[in-house]
Amino acid sequence: MVQAEHDVAIQDTDRLEGRAALVNNVKAAVALAGAVRSTLGPRGLDKMLVDGGGGSLVTNDGVTVIETAKVEHPTARLLISASSSQDRAARDGTTSTVVLTAELLQNSLELVRMGVHPSTIISGYLLAEKEAVSELERISRRVDSPDEMKSVVSTTLAGKISSSLASHITGIALEASEIISEEEGGDDLERLRVKRLEVGGGLSTESTLVKGLMIAKTRVDIGTPESSMGGSVAIIDGGLENAKLEMEAEIEVNSLGVLKGFHERSIANLKRSIDHISSLGVTLLIVREGISDEAVSIISDSGITAYRRFERSDLELLSKITGARIIRDPLRISEEDLGVFTNRREQPIAGVTYTTIEGPEKGALTVVFRGTSPQVREEAVRAFDDAMGVSFRMVRDPRVVPGGGAIQTHLARHIRSFALGNPGREQLAIEAYAAALEVIPRTLAENAGLDPIDVVLDLSAAQASDLDNGSWIGLDAMTGKKSRMDERGIFDPLFVTSHSISGSTEAAISVLRINDVLWAKQDPTTPDWKDEEDQED
Repeated sequence: MVQAEHDVAIQDTDRLEGRAALVNNVKAAVALAGAVRSTLGPRGLDKMLVDGGGGSLVTNDGVTVIETAKVEHPTARLLISASSSQDRAARDGTTSTVVLTAELLQNSLELVRMGVHPSTIISGYLLAEKEAVSELERISRRVDSPDEMKSVVSTTLAGKISSSLASHITGIALEASEIISEEEGGDDLERLRVKRLEVGGGLSTESTLVKGLMIAKTRVDIGTPESSMGGSVAIIDGGLENAKLEMEAEIEVNSLGVLKGFHERSIANLKRSIDHISSLGVTLLIVREGISDEAVSIISDSGITAYRRFERSDLELLSKITGARIIRDPLRISEEDLGVFTNRREQPIAGVTYTTIEGPEKGALTVVFRGTSPQVREEAVRAFDDAMGVSFRMVRDPRVVPGGGAIQTHLARHIRSFALGNPGREQLAIEAYAAALEVIPRTLAENAGLDPIDVVLDLSAAQASDLDNGSWIGLDAMTGKKSRMDERGIFDPLFVTSHSISGSTEAAISVLRINDVLWAKQDPTTPDWKDEEDQED
């Protein structure tokens, strides 16, 4: 029998088709979910991540775990992308997204084994997702009081850090969110306008919010004042240095005065630029690049305090704080380009000098993280990122749903009823979708040391018996008892839960659409040392 032409074309390729491909992909998804499943909820456990150099990191953050792990399987990478997307969009719910995606795939595999076609499963999953998102909107409530807002953010941090640190960071995040909430920009504004600064020494609960820019810098001339109570500021997106040749060249010097004249002209140009800045009444000068020694003395003689070698991001923050425009050419700076600072001070912390610059504008902030070790400070920063992301979005969309697995339990009950109105095999897929949602309360129960089956059944029965507020009955993992989540202050932001469900569904469907996996065979190769030796000769 003649071998088919397309089979010959892929004869050096490993191939998985149909159900075998789905089984392989589901195994990869389940394995990845298993790596982060135990971190979910307030009773979740930590993971120790060890890199190739022996360095270690202890964290409870799901997205940190899976992004740090070395994963080669393409399906597992797809789930990591879904988790990263959840983190970028909502700053929370990353672990739930991975766990739910794996459960959706497991349930779909059972349906395939029953003879249900993947296209039918996809159709049913899309119907279930649409109904789930709609029900989320109906169940959600607005939170208006500061205490409720604090409860929402605290729920985000539950189990990730200590309760005392969580309360402290929550307060900082909410205050920072209120300050920048009126600024124009997208959801990434909370990362762009809030500088994270790690400072050695002290306790993590001593972390503070600075309403300005704090940076590890000292003034170029220690003879100038180390602090000042206000003045005008100019920002230069360049340097104040001696002119240099831009390319290699050979020059013939036939007079001793040639180089001296070149140097004098360079100094004169620097003085002209600084005199121009001084004439505008500038008292604080910020330079992105370097400042030459000759320029330092001229600046100091002009009564200007100067700083150099700023990152571009720090310049932009300072521009927001002071209202100063970032100008490339010093000679082109005008009075309209100047900003105002209200306070500048330097202070030593753990042997490092830090400068704080405050201004009348509220466009940028600095959060100073303290801690006994770099690992402690890094974990505090990750916790703050989650808290800040959630609080900033909550200011714009203050709708919440019940936490503690309550909303997933309610959605499972609701979607099972919805399935009855859908004849055909899609009904099986919708019911599988509903069952998958219960993985969240099951996992919360497992991590709390409770029987997951008993917990899910108890929650479902309790919700069914309370027609008015049953959907808000969930599991308080800290006590192990079911209760009203709104009374316990356990909330999940609507945008977090909604995005997690939609992202999980999309990722699961992407895997279900895969019917053929082709793995290119790679033969081991040996370096051609002889060619390298010939090149050296």
